[in-house]
Amino acid sequence: MPEEKDLICETTFIDENKVNRVKKQLPEEDILLGLSEIFKVLGDSTRLKILLSISYTELCVCDISALIGVSVSAISHQLRLLKNSRLVKYRKEGKMVYYSLKDDHIKSIVNEARKHVEE
Repeated sequence: MPEEKDLICETTFIDENKVNRVKKQLPEEDILLGLSEIFKVLGDSTRLKILLSISYTELCVCDISALIGVSVSAISHQLRLLKNSRLVKYRKEGKMVYYSLKDDHIKSIVNEARKHVEE
């Protein structure tokens, strides 16, 4: 493992061409804030279990509760956070409410992170 001193440049030189090129590629602050919020929401293992579970098929709150082993009330709270973050959507059928991922982007984010951890 490298020592901290090995991770810092020994001289000060700024490649302004690179810095300017990268700066143009960075998103606006409001986009960065939105990204930050998504990663905060994804930073909870229960919410990740919910997202992984509904990435396979749509499930109702009771199904998710039984699958994850957390109360219906707790699952409802987590689903509300996920819905407010636009990560999940729901569909009502009679008295049942079914949840699924908002879109394939969410599935990709979670699956790519999972691959990274499993490597």
